[in-house]
Amino acid sequence: MRRLKVINAETMATTIQSEIMTNDESRYNHRLHGVLLVSKGYSCLETAKILGHTVKTIENWVNQFNEGSFQGLRDEQRTGRPSSLSDQQLEEIKQILRKDPILLDYEQNLWDGKLLSYHIEKTYGIMISVRQCQRLLHKLEYRQVKPRPISSKSDPKKQESFKKN
Repeated sequence: MRRLKVINAETMATTIQSEIMTNDESRYNHRLHGVLLVSKGYSCLETAKILGHTVKTIENWVNQFNEGSFQGLRDEQRTGRPSSLSDQQLEEIKQILRKDPILLDYEQNLWDGKLLSYHIEKTYGIMISVRQCQRLLHKLEYRQVKPRPISSKSDPKKQESFKKN
């Protein structure tokens, strides 16, 4: 029987490794494979070459497995950076977003990331980037609505006759 080959082997190897690293469960399985290879008699160096990691990483996996069994190889909960805004401030922002910005003496009538960033800094003294405010709007299930421009030179009668039934 002839030996099988993967098409674009080098590119696919990188793609497969990145796919393994993105899924928490597959990362755990990947670590299990590393420990399995060591338990089958492969050295940490050989295992590192096979799996595409450093020797130190393989050693860490084996040590974690020896200390904590299977649970030692699982990913721990990642908390991320704590929010700059308190829960109370978030609730206040939710209430504010229901109001028209013009009622709060802003010159535009729609909330966007830039205006929300300005409002949070002015109200709470907390600097949050425009992009983070856009994420916050998305998290709160607000969608960006852009006002449609109206030409000052347009003729309403011609526009009405142009419209379809």
